Amino acid sequence: MTPTRALCLSRSTAGRRCGGWSGARQMFEGELASLEALRSTGLVRAPRPIKVFDLPGGGAAFVMEYLKMRGLSSQAAKLGDQLADLHLYNQKLRDKWRKEEHTVGRRAEGGEPQYVTKFGFHTVTCCGFIPQVNEWQDDWSTFFIRHRLQAQLDLIEKDYGDREACALWSQLQVTIPDLFRGLEIVPALLHGDLWSGNVAEDDLGPIIYDPASFYGHSEFELAIALMFGGFPRSFFTAYYQKMPKAPGFDKRLLVYHLFNYLNHWNHFGREYRSPSLSTMRKLLK
Repeated sequence: MTPTRALCLSRSTAGRRCGGWSGARQMFEGELASLEALRSTGLVRAPRPIKVFDLPGGGAAFVMEYLKMRGLSSQAAKLGDQLADLHLYNQKLRDKWRKEEHTVGRRAEGGEPQYVTKFGFHTVTCCGFIPQVNEWQDDWSTFFIRHRLQAQLDLIEKDYGDREACALWSQLQVTIPDLFRGLEIVPALLHGDLWSGNVAEDDLGPIIYDPASFYGHSEFELAIALMFGGFPRSFFTAYYQKMPKAPGFDKRLLVYHLFNYLNHWNHFGREYRSPSLSTMRKLLK
């Protein structure tokens, strides 16, 4: 059996947030939907998802294509280029749609990819073991505040009752829409959890895996990649050649870092409290 036709089996009994076997199935089904969405663009390589099924003793399993991977290195620039193309994919569909809207006599073809006008995703995905609601929203700041930041802070309030975090958030949340004012944000299909442990390469090129996809702001994707390292400089150089930084990028990057610090606080505990609160204070300056 050749590596490209082999299968990989991922097992989970899920974490405390996913809630037993039903949580494991939800996590894997979100990953399956994410892989399908990414692969459907034809712009990035990701393992072919096959099936999610329940295990007799609880938990679930996810069968996917086996790829013999190694750490990202020589293919980093190519991945940066491909990721930029992925982030531009829906924008190009929009431009095509606008052009064809004025074409007399053109009939829509059912099999063609459709421009996605809203922010969200058609199913729940998990970032780590935390389920993420992806209900469609018309504007990015509403989606990001409600389904990413507020959701993380609700978990912190439940588990830690942190008064300082609550007080800082009450001040910060009303200022966040200002970070996006005047900025055109076209929904971009994202991997959703693009840290160095979720990228690789083989002899055919770069590979991405373990996604938590949704349609969001392309800048969101870069935050965790920039926070924890592991990506060669050539990755970012290639990406920014196609997707230059927009004005205000650095301040918005801070708010995207905040999401990842909060997510790590909920996963790994209080060691991420300090960077979370520090980032909130910086954003309030």
